[in-house]
Amino acid sequence: MGDLLPIELRLPSPVTELDDDRLTVAGVRLLLKRDDLIHAEISGNKWRKLKYNIAAARELGHHKLLTFGGAYSNHIKATAAVGHYGGFETVGVIRGEEHLPLNPSLAYATDRGMHLTYLDRTAYRTKTSEAVIAELHKRFGDFYLLPEGGSNSQAVLGCAELPAELTEPFDVVICAVGTGGTLAGVAAGIGEHQRAIGVPVLKAGAFLEQEIADLQQATYGGRVGDWHLECEYHFGGYAKRTPELDSFIADFKERHNLLLDWVYEAKMMYALFDLVGRRTFPTGTTIIALISGAAETADL
Repeated sequence: MGDLLPIELRLPSPVTELDDDRLTVAGVRLLLKRDDLIHAEISGNKWRKLKYNIAAARELGHHKLLTFGGAYSNHIKATAAVGHYGGFETVGVIRGEEHLPLNPSLAYATDRGMHLTYLDRTAYRTKTSEAVIAELHKRFGDFYLLPEGGSNSQAVLGCAELPAELTEPFDVVICAVGTGGTLAGVAAGIGEHQRAIGVPVLKAGAFLEQEIADLQQATYGGRVGDWHLECEYHFGGYAKRTPELDSFIADFKERHNLLLDWVYEAKMMYALFDLVGRRTFPTGTTIIALISGAAETADL
């Protein structure tokens, strides 16, 4: 394993209150948990998911991390960064065919030392099969396997630490859901009278309820915490967007000087304001919205 490079993490990540007349009218407070500011390259839930996986890889004596993702995967980028700073070799197994020149996400990953390989979409659907994993071991030797999106029991444990960083009393925490690891952990970390809401960014995301329950079962032995999914805010599916969503993003930036990531955080925040507008939350509710992916402010 190579030399470790210094890495400075902003933990606990900042919490800021959002001033918005739509919230005031509904009698709701909204606090943003800015996990996107933890680190420039390993931000948000990516750090929380990778933290204990890195420790496990070291404990098991692994020198190489291998994981899966799409061509624009933030998880692929974060794994490449962790390998760079942590002294691991990294392999990214990318869904689909190679396209040159590489897009910015994959170019970043290779710049951080990641070796890229590709599986066509049919083969990618069987990526967790023994045959595919055996073939990857044959090609790349020994490695620590990180699942797509980084969601496993170690990731759940890392995300479960987030609520303890919140010093303000709150009633609800809401987050975007891709593979479910963040919600599984956050829901496990909240208090008895608090609840968690997940907003799947995939079409027909109801299947994720079982995925999240399975992650909690593997980690804690059963379903933990009061949580549910709001599945109607996918805007067509993963990495899909509509003029309505784009309009919401532009308006939010104008109001709050914050450009939301349209793949995850914008859908979650749209869902939140829609639920607030429909008076889903009682007057006096305090909500924490987890900004866990890339976000920008106009003055950054």
